[in-house]
Amino acid sequence: MVKKRAISADERGDVETENRTGGSYLKKKKMMKKNLQRLGGKGLSLEAFANAKTRSNDYNPSLIKKQKEFYKNAKFVNKYKRMVKQQGEHGDSSVAKRASEKQTEPVEADDADRKWKSKRNKPHSLNELYMKKREEEEKARMEREAIIEAKKEERQRAEVRRKELRQKMFKKTKSGQPVMRYRIEHLLQTIEGSNS
Repeated sequence: MVKKRAISADERGDVETENRTGGSYLKKKKMMKKNLQRLGGKGLSLEAFANAKTRSNDYNPSLIKKQKEFYKNAKFVNKYKRMVKQQGEHGDSSVAKRASEKQTEPVEADDADRKWKSKRNKPHSLNELYMKKREEEEKARMEREAIIEAKKEERQRAEVRRKELRQKMFKKTKSGQPVMRYRIEHLLQTIEGSNS
């Protein structure tokens, strides 16, 4: 007969902790296995690592600015093409249309003539529009330059006044004392300026 050995309380605690850690060990192992599968092996490959950082989902203000500029330019080009097309229609085909309308119905011809006259009053050629716009820009530029020039002259005059005032304020007598006459005049002028 084999005697059963009595297990002490300390040994019982060790066995229980082994059982508990063993269970958590298995869970940890499972999680590590899942992570490895998710990452595609024993860590990221070089390509996966490089691509993980270089995704184009990020906000890129310079790229957005370029796209806006591109679409804006495309809009202007389309507008220009439309205007050129309209000018071509007004110049070439409108004469032929008016002639055919006169032959078919005289009532519509009068109406077309009125439309043609009203359009003739407006500057319709691109060159005229361009020249008009250039003149306006030139006028605006000249006005801006005149304003800038006036400000520059005023600044120079103010600078000269300040230099003269500074020289008077720093004048000294033979003994090195400041000349009070100019300082008192300056104080009087500032008081009079503030009162009026």
